[in-house]
Amino acid sequence: MTTAPTKTRREQILDTAAELFAARGFHGVSVAELGAACGISGPALYKHFPSKDAMLAEMLVSISQELLREGRTRVKAASGTSAAIEALIDWHVDFALRDRALIVVQERDWQSLPHEAREQVRTLQRKYVDLWADQLRDRNPSLSHDTARAMAHGVFGLINSTPHNRVLPAESTRSVLTTMARAALTE
Repeated sequence: MTTAPTKTRREQILDTAAELFAARGFHGVSVAELGAACGISGPALYKHFPSKDAMLAEMLVSISQELLREGRTRVKAASGTSAAIEALIDWHVDFALRDRALIVVQERDWQSLPHEAREQVRTLQRKYVDLWADQLRDRNPSLSHDTARAMAHGVFGLINSTPHNRVLPAESTRSVLTTMARAALTE
């Protein structure tokens, strides 16, 4: 039995912030409320982050880096293009089920990101989309780059709908999303 790695205090604060931002919006959560939810005073948060904006930036930049890093790892480990696409689908579904709050924060609070962080997230996300598009084009060279990117975005929309649908248990949701994503990307 493997044990999940223990999260740092900084990671715990980001997790709590993501849940609160998802529930009430970035501007709907004060530093004092965030501190209280973390079991510390609001001003004590500044020991870990220079500002609430910095928390949002780190939260969204970090998950964008993780999506790209793990996506690349899974593609590299795959035995071929079809296996790489399967691995990307599995990875993105895992992310969506694990990090529902981050999906909501990204959707709703994107404009609250400081400009530099917004550009960094945009660049990372573009690379992640291109990772998918490259695999789709490897499988079907007749696809244009734009079409392959549109297909990737469509599947992200499907999978990233997870926070808005809590009808099924997680494993059933995983099965439905995986099946639908595979079908959407089948030629």
